[in-house]
Amino acid sequence: MEWKAKDIEIYLKEKSYIDTAVVPLMPITFGSQMKQVVEKGEFIQLLSLHLERQFKGRMLILPPFTYLNDLADGDKVPLINQWAKQMKENEMKYIFLLTSDESWRNLADQLSATLLFAASVPLAHLDEKYQQSIMENQVKQLMNEIVQGWQGIAT
Repeated sequence: MEWKAKDIEIYLKEKSYIDTAVVPLMPITFGSQMKQVVEKGEFIQLLSLHLERQFKGRMLILPPFTYLNDLADGDKVPLINQWAKQMKENEMKYIFLLTSDESWRNLADQLSATLLFAASVPLAHLDEKYQQSIMENQVKQLMNEIVQGWQGIAT
């Protein structure tokens, strides 16, 4: 389910069946790395939509947690942990943070949610068929990690 009024209406009715949230982590910058950061964000947004299709009825895709690319780790972690706390207090059992930003990998043990890392591939100049293949492979890998998270297996 996506963060849309129509989907949220269903979520509110079926809340007891929807126990998983995915939060895309999306950096922004206006500096020299702007294009690369935007490509990573586009990739994660597209990947989260593909994931939602696979787990429709069990998963809620939240709006991206957007932060400045140069924000200190000590500032990012408490903010996203607040999000996770709110979700847990509202009966969301499994929370996954989806990112292609390498900086989060070093912070995984400080997070109140499970980090899912997917290496970004710039899709803009790829053939649509190849884009689809890349997305399918990434989704399969993430699906395995999510199922392991549901089973309590460390990823």
